[in-house]
Amino acid sequence: MGAITIYLPGIEAEKYIDAEIRVNGKKKKYHFRVEIFEWKRCEVHEARAICLKKIIDEYPKEWQLVNIGEVTDDYIHLLFKSCEEQN
Repeated sequence: MGAITIYLPGIEAEKYIDAEIRVNGKKKKYHFRVEIFEWKRCEVHEARAICLKKIIDEYPKEWQLVNIGEVTDDYIHLLFKSCEEQN
């Protein structure tokens, strides 16, 4: 599947994004979720990569990780897409 980037300023954690896109004249609907996770939820001696894997593994299975966004010393942005087909 191809990818496009749409910049959406001011998206808050745990917010949903619905996008309707036309491909060859056919309308498709997609649902996205932006989550911001704080690193302080990780175990003290745990590597961030291991912590991130746990966060992703524990996320509801109806959502698929599609992008790892901004990473700071305090948090990480994750973008998930609904696995449910929408038309």
